[in-house]
Amino acid sequence: MASLATADVCDNNAALLNSGDLRILQPVFQSYGQCRAFSGPVVTLKVYEDNVLVRELLETRGEGRVLVIDGGGSMRCALLGGNLGQLAQNMGWAGIVVNGCIRDVDEINGCDIGVRALATHPRKSNKRGVGEKNVLVHIGGTIIRNGEWLYADSDGILISTTELSI
Repeated sequence: MASLATADVCDNNAALLNSGDLRILQPVFQSYGQCRAFSGPVVTLKVYEDNVLVRELLETRGEGRVLVIDGGGSMRCALLGGNLGQLAQNMGWAGIVVNGCIRDVDEINGCDIGVRALATHPRKSNKRGVGEKNVLVHIGGTIIRNGEWLYADSDGILISTTELSI
């Protein structure tokens, strides 16, 4: 799926920005993976230092969707590593945004997906299976709902209530 340039989307959609139907995440995310630009419908996940549900979702068919993980901004462990990055690629996910850390960066950078995360951390997460799927999350200074659309490129990350066109 070709991604729209976020700067152009902002330039051409002032009314959506003013109404809140188009929102810009704070510029706190680092870029990983081979896809520097990606977009798709959002699947939300809320976890804290536990990536069991991350794996469960990435084992399902991605169909061009983007997994948005609210990891509470934890800087104490990674929620995504090389194996899960490869799984996401194999299952057809367009990208992953992590409000938290990732690891195995060289492996993730070899994957044909887009990944955004706050930072890297070498420690793996817990394995308790605690969290919530398809819920409202608050990351990067904005609320993100399951089913909204995410557009990411080198300029930033946008969230839209609807799919956008040029």
